[in-house]
Amino acid sequence: MNAPTGGPASADPSRTAPPTPARLALRPPAFPPGPVCGAWWPRSDDLMTELPALTDAFDARCGRVTSAGTPRETWPEAPCDLPVTGHTVTAAAWFVSGVEPHTVRLYSYGVGCWDLLVIPPETDSAEAGRLMAAASDPTLHLTASDLMAAEGSRPTGD
Repeated sequence: MNAPTGGPASADPSRTAPPTPARLALRPPAFPPGPVCGAWWPRSDDLMTELPALTDAFDARCGRVTSAGTPRETWPEAPCDLPVTGHTVTAAAWFVSGVEPHTVRLYSYGVGCWDLLVIPPETDSAEAGRLMAAASDPTLHLTASDLMAAEGSRPTGD
């Protein structure tokens, strides 16, 4: 049976369009973690919209994300509970001690936690590609702040 169109259910974009896959790059699992374990390049600064795609990708590779933490200034709105595919991710703390700017910490029950560089959504694709490659490079041991600073100090036109 076809669902009626034009009603409240069709106004919800998550019900009419499949979610866009997360832009995520992770270190190979065989390498020890570094200060960051990869990078995530969200398409917007709307955490409620962006987190489900991230957790879908992360759940499939590393284990079910149960909670997340990030510096408050990373997101304009940071709700306490975020519904994602099949479960809810709880904000461990939006002022996580030891989590630096441009980072999200994902926790997975029984598996551990991972820090990911969060690349600002407005970043151009060439810069984002370099940051994603550097953050997931197992030979580099740079923090999110170091990665952002290194990219910011690149000569223009590079």
